[in-house]
Amino acid sequence: MKKLGVAVIGTGFWGRNHARVFAELEETELLAVCDINAERAKAVAKKYGVKPYISTAKMLKRKDIEAVSVCTWSTSLAKEALKALKAGKHVLVEKPMAANSKQAETLLKTAEKEGLHLSVGFLMRFIPGLQYIKDAAGSQEIGELVCATAKRVSEWPERIGDVGVVKDLAIHDIDVMRYLFGSDPVAVYAKTGNMRHKKFEDYAHIMLTFEYGKNAFIEANWLTPYKTRVLVVTGSRAIAKLDYITQELTIETAEKTVQPRIQWQEPLKLELQHFARCVLGKEKPFITGLDGLKALKIAEAALKSSKTGRLVKLK
Repeated sequence: MKKLGVAVIGTGFWGRNHARVFAELEETELLAVCDINAERAKAVAKKYGVKPYISTAKMLKRKDIEAVSVCTWSTSLAKEALKALKAGKHVLVEKPMAANSKQAETLLKTAEKEGLHLSVGFLMRFIPGLQYIKDAAGSQEIGELVCATAKRVSEWPERIGDVGVVKDLAIHDIDVMRYLFGSDPVAVYAKTGNMRHKKFEDYAHIMLTFEYGKNAFIEANWLTPYKTRVLVVTGSRAIAKLDYITQELTIETAEKTVQPRIQWQEPLKLELQHFARCVLGKEKPFITGLDGLKALKIAEAALKSSKTGRLVKLK
């Protein structure tokens, strides 16, 4: 089987995970890693027997590297992804994809022009329990979707420094709500604030309004003393509760409470495997650059709503 030659740009905590998974997958061959921190790049490269780089320009000249994942700081994601696309590489860029929607639009246009795959790291979509809820809604097992509530809270992460909690954390749930409801919200209302961080918001409460009066609520912060990642979906026939961390799913109806047997799987492995198979022409993209752009625009609308104190209508 032909293996896809891949590289990882950014070898921090999450980039190291990308390197590990690419090294494990049957579909990919990890060829290189790149980081502005030479020692960090060397350490990861040595672990997997690949070449380290401190310059993406030099690494991207390699013809055997066909695709890259970009795992840098949020404000440099778009810059590095654009370099890779212009070098003819397929790209999976971590969320939030770009610092702003204008940068994200440039990535989309470039990928389309070059005929390249562009995907965004919305990991939650690959959690089997979320896919179960999506299918259950489609088959009317839980009835018609009425509302969904997400809680994504934890202590202050040392790695954060260039974006606030909306673009770093809540954007995951913004994408999940689009996925679950199968459409884009028509309006956003949000309240954000700074309790410990002076430059960026460290807590946010976001309400997304969809057509026909359906709503989604998102709570995200860096203030809570323990990590919680929970989704509650209310349907006309049942309520579904998913713990993203344990992947435990509960379906409650008027008559019973059941826990479907769903095998735990590593979402990152599923995500990167899918990306590789898309590039190899074996699967159709589940997440595209357009999904990233739409989520980023909704995040920007949430920040605008908080700043103005008004509901922001979306086109």
